[in-house]
Amino acid sequence: MDLESIVQDFAHHVQAQTEATWQGDVKTGNKHAKKSIAAFMKLRSIGDAGRDALAVLMSHPRMDVRVMAAVFLLRHRTAEAKAVLEEAAKGQGLVPFGASEALKRWEEGTWTLDPAEDDAGSSEEPRPAPPTSRSRPRTERAATDKRRGSKRDKRGG
Repeated sequence: MDLESIVQDFAHHVQAQTEATWQGDVKTGNKHAKKSIAAFMKLRSIGDAGRDALAVLMSHPRMDVRVMAAVFLLRHRTAEAKAVLEEAAKGQGLVPFGASEALKRWEEGTWTLDPAEDDAGSSEEPRPAPPTSRSRPRTERAATDKRRGSKRDKRGG
């Protein structure tokens, strides 16, 4: 499979994922998401030539395709990708929200879709990002003084 067809495969599956999500078909959307990620992984395995081939999608007519390409290319084409994401984040809806979230992860240093370790040939597995202050384990949350009732607590229930 040549680079152009892998890039077109990526774009097709991003579009299909968006369409399925808008129709409320999360299962189909997830299948297409996995296929678009697989297409990126093929491109990434080729190296910078594969990443550069994906960069053409940052000027795609559809915002969802531009945003997904930019999200995956943040490390490789930082200035271009940030420009695409910042422009998209000005809008409203799911795709602009995704663009703003990608920018947040980039700024806080937790973005890891295409880690630099891959270029150096590191055999170490990437570590998951540390939890943010918003993601505390359930046991750390304050317990309420109120006891939740259930049918078992009521007479005849």
